[in-house]
Amino acid sequence: MEKTQNNRAWWLVLPVLLLVAFSAVIPLMTVVNYSVQDTFGNNVFFWAGLEWFDEMLHSDRMWNALGRQTMFSAIILAIEVPLGVFVALNMPKRGAWASFCLVTMALPLLIPFNVVGTIWQIFGRVDIGLLGYSLDAMGIDYNYTANVRDAWITIVVMDVWHWTSLVALLAYAGLQSIPDAYYQAAKIDQASRWKIFRYIELPKMQGVLTIAILLRFMDSFKIYTEPFVVTGGGPGNSTTFLSIDLVKMALGQFDLGPAAAYSLMYFLVILLVSWAFYTVMTNIEKSEGK
Repeated sequence: MEKTQNNRAWWLVLPVLLLVAFSAVIPLMTVVNYSVQDTFGNNVFFWAGLEWFDEMLHSDRMWNALGRQTMFSAIILAIEVPLGVFVALNMPKRGAWASFCLVTMALPLLIPFNVVGTIWQIFGRVDIGLLGYSLDAMGIDYNYTANVRDAWITIVVMDVWHWTSLVALLAYAGLQSIPDAYYQAAKIDQASRWKIFRYIELPKMQGVLTIAILLRFMDSFKIYTEPFVVTGGGPGNSTTFLSIDLVKMALGQFDLGPAAAYSLMYFLVILLVSWAFYTVMTNIEKSEGK
């Protein structure tokens, strides 16, 4: 019997497709349009071709910002993923304490980005901030507005405080999906704590850890609000990441053509690296599942 296909379901999806087109595709096409044109104002544009892309690819400014951005994302992933897994492993599995820990871990995720930046900006000040004042009282020279090392430590610790909870909650969800029979079998076999983690818990968390790594990479690679509020990209350009540099170029200098080319290359880097992350992680998961 030949099946009949009902296409009426597409009418239910159509509003979502229109919303995505309006909020994503149309702005993207506008950026593409700016990236191949030049303007001298008065809404008059001239064809520039690939000039802006060539200029950005040969710009030390962009490569330096890309290096700072890559280093920040690498540091964040190296700290937050192991720390989040460690926290999840040590959280209570059941009872009132489990609920309390889950709510507590979720609290930093509810704070808006600009508020997080403001909190740490005040927290690190030597005159009125608890952290800055305490370090100064202990004789530690700390000034995130003038010292490059202190600025990096501040924004890294700020991001770890804000986002480690996400990794911990995802890892905790993966741990909760493991049947008790696995642990009972490991206990009978007298498996060590490390072997339980290596052969039972870690494989069961691979799916959620893939999601956590992808989310944290994308978020950290396009971070803007928090470091901009805390350091403004300084001292000098030491914390001027790609996103901050892009906003300065587009809004501060009003170089729309170079900024559009810059943003498209920024988008492609995030897309390609995220695809590579996902491909590698899924291949590892498939190979271990065989």
